[in-house]
Amino acid sequence: MLLADGETVARYHAHVLRRGPDECWWWTGGLTDTAHGTFRAVSLPGRTRRGTVPAHLFGYRLANGPDSLPPGLVVRHTCDEPPCQNPAHWLAGTRGDNNRDAASRRRLAGHALADVRGAVGRARAVQAAIAAARPEDLDAAIAAALAAGNPSGAHQDALF
Repeated sequence: MLLADGETVARYHAHVLRRGPDECWWWTGGLTDTAHGTFRAVSLPGRTRRGTVPAHLFGYRLANGPDSLPPGLVVRHTCDEPPCQNPAHWLAGTRGDNNRDAASRRRLAGHALADVRGAVGRARAVQAAIAAARPEDLDAAIAAALAAGNPSGAHQDALF
């Protein structure tokens, strides 16, 4: 139902910084401790009842249909950026697939999974850069925020 509600969909899109078709679309709303976006899809009756869902799951179903993610599958980020909302960067798979992806890429120099700040530190740095940047400086600000957590290859190898 929420996927068909124009107001809910508009609120979701208001938290997504859309960029080029191959670039990450950054979530600018709340983050979980794993750096995934968190989206309050609906407020339920009662003081503390809120219908909060992972933003990428809402977005995946919005892009692919409400029944597009069979039970037991997760949404994998091919870009390895948990707050990314670009449907072109999502792939359904098992938790095992997701864990194997991460294990195979986490030691790559300059890669998102090798960021010394961790996923949530990286995501918060990008969000801060987006909030502070002028529109014409946005790409450079995001690039600088991403680069800040990836030391040179030699130093990074010493971290692992």
